[in-house]
Amino acid sequence: MTRYFRISNLTKNPMPTKIEKAVFMLRKFWKDVHRREVIYQLADDLHSQELREYYFVMDEEKLRAGVSQNFHFDEEGIPMIPTYIDIEERKLIYYPISIGQFGLAIFHTYLRTGSKADRERFLKIVDWFYQHRTSKKRRGDFWLTDVPKPEFKIFQPWPSAFAQSRGISILLRGYQLTGEKKYLDSATNALRIFKISAADGGVTTFTRYGPFYEEYPAPFPTMVLDGGLFALFGLFDYIRAVPDNPAALRLFDDAVEALKAILPQYDLGYWIRYNLCEEPFYPKLDPATIMYFRLVNAQLRLLHRMTGQDFLLEIADKWREYDHRAVNFLRMYWAKYRALKKLNRL
Repeated sequence: MTRYFRISNLTKNPMPTKIEKAVFMLRKFWKDVHRREVIYQLADDLHSQELREYYFVMDEEKLRAGVSQNFHFDEEGIPMIPTYIDIEERKLIYYPISIGQFGLAIFHTYLRTGSKADRERFLKIVDWFYQHRTSKKRRGDFWLTDVPKPEFKIFQPWPSAFAQSRGISILLRGYQLTGEKKYLDSATNALRIFKISAADGGVTTFTRYGPFYEEYPAPFPTMVLDGGLFALFGLFDYIRAVPDNPAALRLFDDAVEALKAILPQYDLGYWIRYNLCEEPFYPKLDPATIMYFRLVNAQLRLLHRMTGQDFLLEIADKWREYDHRAVNFLRMYWAKYRALKKLNRL
């Protein structure tokens, strides 16, 4: 079975002008500057076998208010988002990472209310992931997105380690809620693609230090940091829910070990990089925005609580010090402006 996420015909607009791009980015930066902390609480329970709250306790009302994405919904209640500002034709799309994000927020609503209606809303998301998976013998179950990522030269339907993480987290909660083994089987099959290189249709860059799981797999390393860290959260969900399966534990442990050598490469001495893409067409310096910077810091603190690895907390503490000086913000924004210009996003 092969499925990818088709672009909806609900909304169509022409390619945005340079002025529209600039306004979009300015609004994004303005929101970053005025948001002092990560927008979600962090979960308390990170280790029990029963998967309840996700590591970031995403709030459905906040998502509906637009704090993360501009969510829309189809007639089945499945979330959709607009394509990004640099896509040639702006439309509403089914984007698995975002569908998983909203699905987890619905699950949090269900945990709070216990209502049958909220349970059914969540199970619609579970079924969406199950029904829209692509299944291959070698790569297992995975989710393809048919939306270009021109900044990384990705134009064909692509898998994502971040999407795998979302699918695993949703399917495992669906399995624990219903006992339906097909959801567990699909989550297990979703581990396979992590063993395959991005250049060969998988989701992993195999560095000399170990694996890095790619949010945006390309024939070359892109290594977007927040997406790579989010990929570990889905693997950790699997380790918790299925402790007698060593495959996920190996995938998780190998990637965490690689982070010891990889994370310092993101450090600019005053801020952090968004990714480690070193292709000639890509900007030499593309820093994380404030939102991503703070998100990564929270991710590292969660990973420290998951693993007990002190180097994660040490790096998080070091990087947090960069977040208190206005001059660092100015240096970052100037570098980000130049990166966006080179990527034709401004």
